[in-house]
Amino acid sequence: MKVRISRSLLEQIVHLAARQAVEVCGLLLGEGRRITAILPAANVALDPARHFELDPAILIAAHRAARQGGPAVLGHYHSHPSGRAEPSRTDVECARPDGTLWLIVGGEGARLWVAQAGEDGNLRFIEADLATE
Repeated sequence: MKVRISRSLLEQIVHLAARQAVEVCGLLLGEGRRITAILPAANVALDPARHFELDPAILIAAHRAARQGGPAVLGHYHSHPSGRAEPSRTDVECARPDGTLWLIVGGEGARLWVAQAGEDGNLRFIEADLATE
């Protein structure tokens, strides 16, 4: 799967992640397989240095806006300040196999993953091709 994002949006996410010692997070908005906007959100996790939890008010507002004709919520981004740009054990435990995009920023840059069901019905993350424009 190829997903498109503007170079400036991707740079903005990477910049936000680089400035924090805690996991940053936010929403990926757009249409189809094109990310057209991001919506930064507060990380309300009890231990934001090791986990992320999107501010539920931001998530609810974004879904409400999408129902009223705004951009769709395609997924979210978050960072692994001291880790790799791949799903962690916690990410696997918290994800649902629903096709959601997971853009993860780590020490080696940003990578995009899709949470989907494997042949056995269990969650698996598949890496997507993140194309910048």
